[in-house]
Amino acid sequence: MRAAMKSLQFQNVVLALLLTIAVGWLLVVGRAILLPIVTATLIVYLMLAATEGLARLPLLKLLPETVLRFLVLVGFSLAFVFLSFLIGATVREIAAVSPTYEANLDQLLARIAQQFSLDKQEIWNEIRAMTIERIDISRIFLSLLGGFTQVGTTVFVVVLYAAFIMAERHALQRKILSISNDPERARRTIQMLEDINRRISDYLTVKTVINIVLGALSWVVLWALGVDFALFWAVMIGLLNYIPYIGSYIGVAFPVVLSVAQFGSLSLSIVLAALLVTAQVIMGNVVEPRLIGRQLNLSPLVVLISLSLWSAFWGIPGAILAIPLTAILSIVLASFPQTRFLAMLLAERVESRPRAGGE
Repeated sequence: MRAAMKSLQFQNVVLALLLTIAVGWLLVVGRAILLPIVTATLIVYLMLAATEGLARLPLLKLLPETVLRFLVLVGFSLAFVFLSFLIGATVREIAAVSPTYEANLDQLLARIAQQFSLDKQEIWNEIRAMTIERIDISRIFLSLLGGFTQVGTTVFVVVLYAAFIMAERHALQRKILSISNDPERARRTIQMLEDINRRISDYLTVKTVINIVLGALSWVVLWALGVDFALFWAVMIGLLNYIPYIGSYIGVAFPVVLSVAQFGSLSLSIVLAALLVTAQVIMGNVVEPRLIGRQLNLSPLVVLISLSLWSAFWGIPGAILAIPLTAILSIVLASFPQTRFLAMLLAERVESRPRAGGE
């Protein structure tokens, strides 16, 4: 009997491992199909929150909910179109001004070499030939921003999916009740979906507001210091702030590095970096914990692992979607007794169970 139980447990482990490998393979192979659907699903959470916000306004609350949803859908569609045009135009402009940037960078290095008497050494010419003379700024930034340049190709598909998901949202609960023979299981499923809707919607709404404020602060700093493409970099900082821990600082690194080539001055770039990082620290370490707190209850280690996995699957979009997707997985696992222990492993806080007999 004991041998049979061990054999069954071994089979379950093997099946779970095979299922994990199959799901990973499907995520990679089906990226072109799954990524727009998942993105549209998460955007619907923001659209529903925006619809509820419009419904509280004095005049707009008189309009039917269908009209408000249509207005929100149009607004999100225009925002996506604007983002795709902004990215395409900025990449072209960076390519156009890259010769000027490369000349400024060459002059900066020449001044540094002269200050430390490096230009009198023969090895300096070899170092320049291997570094600065091989730098192509437009090619470097095009490769770094490659994940964003494909936004325009998926805008239409994402918006279309979002529209149909919003239209089907109310029918989902009726479908679950009609296809289930077990009312208790149907009730649990509906409760799980409501929990997902509430927690993910709250997180995305607050996080989006924080990112908009951070982007606005970054734009003021960039504009005040005269950095080229200030609006583009501010939008990128706001978008990359969806990526936990490292995203916001990656967003800051882009304009700071390019400002060195634009101004040919390390001191100005250091001031720019200090101001942008200060805005990041205030929003990330002061404002965000107060507004978001730890409502998703994910371990920091789990966040880092999920960030690595989703980035490997779907690149930059996967990194942006990592936290909501992992939170959804955690909620689903916690909804079933057989998988609740896995949700506890993903959690940062685990509530202790009361001891038997009131001990």
